[in-house]
Amino acid sequence: MAPATGTSERLEDPSTLVALCHHRWGIPIIAALQRSAGGAKFVAIQSALGLSRDALSRTLAALGDLDLVLRNPGYGHPMRPEYLLTPFGEDAGPSSLAIWDAMTEHALEDALGRKWSLPALWAIGQGAERFTEAQRSLPGVTPRALTSALRDLEDAGLITRDVTDDRPPGVRYSLTPAGGPIAALTDDLACALAFGR
Repeated sequence: MAPATGTSERLEDPSTLVALCHHRWGIPIIAALQRSAGGAKFVAIQSALGLSRDALSRTLAALGDLDLVLRNPGYGHPMRPEYLLTPFGEDAGPSSLAIWDAMTEHALEDALGRKWSLPALWAIGQGAERFTEAQRSLPGVTPRALTSALRDLEDAGLITRDVTDDRPPGVRYSLTPAGGPIAALTDDLACALAFGR
């Protein structure tokens, strides 16, 4: 199976994508900052996403550790944004916004907001048809976590699970027409995170 996109550099290590997806609000916050031209106030992000102050503070700190978001060093003037995308965050911004828009448009926030869902979708989009191939593609995923992610993706109609006629029977995963575009956007994000530094 061919990769989901025509990216010239094939991504072998999605560890930064995995790290970003471990924070449920990571992609939505980057998307909110991208939508507001790269910067916004804390309360504006909180209002746009409807999340708690603690969840936003924790996720902003994690995005800072990943060098995606920073607190505006010139903040103080009422018109200046409080948080900005870093240059690395700006690379990830367009793909994050496209993914978040697709998630909200198709009511997939819950299914794709879990920490292994988008990485698992990415792996299937990269040609990992079997469970063991997907597991090898994703650093740190446990069999239980991957099983749960694949079930969520199947329930959301983004992948199919087909039992083969092999002996013994096997299982193959593939993208659905609904899952293909989101997998392609996730690959764009993964490549921006891997090659954008």
